[in-house]
Amino acid sequence: MRIHSLATALVAAAAAAGLLAGCGGGNTTTAGSATTTPPAASNAPVTGQQQHNLADVVFLQNMIPHHQQAIMMSQMALTHATTPRVKDLATRIQAAQQPEIDQMRRLLAAWGVPANPGGMGGPMGGMMGPMGGMGPGQGPGMMSGTKFDRMFLQNMIVHHQGAIDMSNTELAQGSNPETRQLAQKIINAQQAEIKEMQTLLQQIG
Repeated sequence: MRIHSLATALVAAAAAAGLLAGCGGGNTTTAGSATTTPPAASNAPVTGQQQHNLADVVFLQNMIPHHQQAIMMSQMALTHATTPRVKDLATRIQAAQQPEIDQMRRLLAAWGVPANPGGMGGPMGGMMGPMGGMGPGQGPGMMSGTKFDRMFLQNMIVHHQGAIDMSNTELAQGSNPETRQLAQKIINAQQAEIKEMQTLLQQIG
């Protein structure tokens, strides 16, 4: 399945269910499946610095594999894209999202909640169509050049929109101040990057 198709399906699912699970093909956590979360992650917020609710947990557990996927896509761009600005964007995406993954893991650990409740391994699952399935290195059938650049930008725009949808859900339903602040940071950064990618697509043609 191509990244575009999968990411679009996830965005549609978010509109229907109110939560966008991570694009990790089995690494998702929904409000229904999170009932096995420890008591600290119940719907009722707890007091003190660890105040959080179920929405905070679901957001972090799903955003971690979502960020990991963006990093892997960006690593592929560094080896297959030809446009310098696309490579620069990919570098910045990696630099911004890895510290956020570390922050999200730290929050979940402080709450005693697993970062990967499904135990499904890496974030990529069984995807990624013409852009992947073989990691950042070269492989048979891997496209490169401006064709890759366009596909990377198109798919990353959809991927970023998924993160924005997830973050908006966190702002609407979450209670942990640090998690909500992170969600707003993701919205601000990825909205700006979407505009940048749309401009790049017009320039590449």
